Amino acid sequence: MPNEKPITDTYAWLLPTPHIMKWSVTPEQIDHYNHVNNVAYVSQLERVSWSHSMSLGLTIEIYQQLDRGMAISKHEIEYHAAALLGDNLLCATWIIECDRRLKLSRKFQFIRESDGVTVLTARTDFVCIALSSGKPKRMPEPFRDIYGKACLPSA
Repeated sequence: MPNEKPITDTYAWLLPTPHIMKWSVTPEQIDHYNHVNNVAYVSQLERVSWSHSMSLGLTIEIYQQLDRGMAISKHEIEYHAAALLGDNLLCATWIIECDRRLKLSRKFQFIRESDGVTVLTARTDFVCIALSSGKPKRMPEPFRDIYGKACLPSA
């Protein structure tokens, strides 16, 4: 439709230019309280992170070729509202810090599509590691360049 606003203009995003992935809640993601289980949210944080990295051109194959990966060192998750079976969530991420050496951080916001309510915000800190050893290792040039350029200024 010509008058339909882009998804980035329709919702109250915390930061500009989010990378967005849709998530439709399925029965296996519901816990005994009849809402989305926290493990499902953590899995979705990983999925949207990978989706963003791949959209930037950093695939798992490139990680493997470079013997580098970005491993999670810390998650901070705030649950603002429950998501239920059948809800469609818009899952956004941004790179908010990148030292171009060893560390980067992502911000996340999950919005329920039907009413625009933010159900979750999170921050994940990553450290660059050698995949072969699991030990911290400096970011290779493609990581420094691609993640560095994707980082929001003063987020």
